[in-house]
Amino acid sequence: MSELVQLSIQPSGAAEITINRPERHNAMTQAMYESLLERIADCARNPQVRAILFRGAGGKSFISGTDIAHFADFQRGEQGIAYEAFVENVIDRVERIAVPTIAVIDGWAVGGGLALATACDFRVCTEGARFGAPIAKTLSNTLSSRNIARLQAALGVPRVKRMLLLAEYIDAAEALACGFVYEACAADQLSARAHALAERLMPLSGVTQAAVKESIRRIVIEQSLEDDDLVHAVYGSDAFRQGVAGFLKR
Repeated sequence: MSELVQLSIQPSGAAEITINRPERHNAMTQAMYESLLERIADCARNPQVRAILFRGAGGKSFISGTDIAHFADFQRGEQGIAYEAFVENVIDRVERIAVPTIAVIDGWAVGGGLALATACDFRVCTEGARFGAPIAKTLSNTLSSRNIARLQAALGVPRVKRMLLLAEYIDAAEALACGFVYEACAADQLSARAHALAERLMPLSGVTQAAVKESIRRIVIEQSLEDDDLVHAVYGSDAFRQGVAGFLKR
């Protein structure tokens, strides 16, 4: 699967994970999801990585979700429970990445692709990008409650109902206006704008970023305000002590 899920790391510390299956609109097989988790683990083991950009190849689709062939043999509800648990593990792993993450969206972000983009910290897209999960008129399946919670936190209940109950797509202009997208730009500027955002993120405190990311995840997904471990880790860190000392010197 290495040719379908590719990892490159720039000298700046920005890593790119690219889904490279454009002939199927970057639809994901189970093996590709597993390869994606391996690439994420590779980044986590590399202390040089300070931001991760997720993107799809081909210029037409970010990720179009799970390959529909995966569902051909589904006959029982238990298979759906197992599938949603598997996808949740992937999205959860993306959401738990300690460094900032950016979804670089050229074209359609649909279904599981929308979920993955929502799990990222920021989204940069082309002006022609579209976002949706039209399952009410395609497969007649559903999203997990955790993924609906992520969408609700990022887009608001009314837009999520339009997406899921009416099978409507949201365009780049609306996604930008509501804050779901950080920036929309011309296709030939997409990579440069995404990397410019990464360049702004990488010099900032990784300790702060990791703690804030995990706090938000707990609030949205677990409805938990427990944070003693996070506060302890931040205030006990060398980065905090160095920050205080440097500020006082100025």
